[in-house]
Amino acid sequence: MRNIQILYFSVIALIVVLWVFAEGSLFSASNFFQVRDLVIQSSGVLAIGLMSIAMMLALRPRWPERWFGGLDKMYRLHKWLGISILVVATFHWLWAEGPKWASGLGLIEGGARPTRAPIADPVQAFLTSLRGSAESVGEWAFYAAALLMILALVKYFPYRLFYKTHRLLAVAYLVLSFHAMVLTKFSYWMSPLGLLLALLLVGGVGAAVIVLLGLRGKGRQVWGRIATLHYYPGVRTLEIAIDMAQGWPGHKAGQFAFAMSDPSEGPHPYTIASSWHDGESRISFIAKELGDHTSRLKDKLSIGQEVRIEGPYGRFTFDDDFAHQIWIAGGIGITPFIARMKHMALLRDTPDWPKGQVIDLFHTTSEVDEEALAKLAADALNADVRLHLLIDARDGQLTGDRLRAAVPDWSTTSIWFCGPTGFADALKRDLAAKGFPTDRRFHQELFAMR
Repeated sequence: MRNIQILYFSVIALIVVLWVFAEGSLFSASNFFQVRDLVIQSSGVLAIGLMSIAMMLALRPRWPERWFGGLDKMYRLHKWLGISILVVATFHWLWAEGPKWASGLGLIEGGARPTRAPIADPVQAFLTSLRGSAESVGEWAFYAAALLMILALVKYFPYRLFYKTHRLLAVAYLVLSFHAMVLTKFSYWMSPLGLLLALLLVGGVGAAVIVLLGLRGKGRQVWGRIATLHYYPGVRTLEIAIDMAQGWPGHKAGQFAFAMSDPSEGPHPYTIASSWHDGESRISFIAKELGDHTSRLKDKLSIGQEVRIEGPYGRFTFDDDFAHQIWIAGGIGITPFIARMKHMALLRDTPDWPKGQVIDLFHTTSEVDEEALAKLAADALNADVRLHLLIDARDGQLTGDRLRAAVPDWSTTSIWFCGPTGFADALKRDLAAKGFPTDRRFHQELFAMR
């Protein structure tokens, strides 16, 4: 989380600072309309810059995962950028349109357009000739983009519709990039701000084209065929085993992939619930009924059905040298730990983790399925993991005090958490208050892709 916060604020600061250096009239504006022009230019540059970065992140690039801490963290940055874009672009639009409304109502006196000297530069003259078109299409693209971003933030908006409509943001971005290229003050292009903006626009336009052509993640997609299906009614989850075709690169326990069984629904992210080793060709997912799509899976999927898998993604891979790890799983958040325990059981005699590493797994659940819990207990036994099972109705909530009582050396461990965000936040606050370095040793899967 810390890295995405650093990048988020650094990008905003960089664009603002470069704009200040590029804008020669910043401190000489003497009337409202000159200030208005400055606000429109600064907010426009910031909005299109942030939107370009968000567009590139939409490609799900794997190379930045190491620095960000996983694609889940990159999606969180993508969401922050989307909210910021909506706020800044709305501010930009209000400053562009508000004075016109106020002038029409007689609230302010409209300013006369300044006399423009003849433009000698042919490029500037060409861009100036496009101003009317850029203003018109940019306004409508803003309305479309604002609506699409608001829908993306509405949790109750069905995922299958979100998947279809969210791609339209790439079209809106292409129109807004034309709007920005034409209406950005021409002198900016001859400054470091112009160079940065040009690079961002090139990257954003390229990303938008890739999204619209359906090529996102193309090189990381492999087809598989469903081998087995098993439903656990007590916890309303479906376990799906898939035999993969040639091309799957393998994965680490704790990683996730995007699986698509229905093109109209698009790909959904699922944590991989199985380990991987040489000679293996099967992976498993555990899908909990949390929405329209997952609630229908048990009726829609069938053995032998083809499924497209894209990945693997994520850095929730238990990679550290601590002699003691604490794992905390809330509900369906148990999935990455199941995969890790299967990996540890497989390599028990030749471990690829620190020798003698001790692991305490806390699994909290409000639902009970005896078969699923028996399999979990067997996985923990085979991996030599100490399982602490807490059923909400019987045992209550896991708190910091209960964690510390169960694991006396908690302060020297690393903690790996997958579960509800509110649960994680409460534990982190409690542990941080006791001196635990949560920013470095509390690893959390932010499994929310919108």
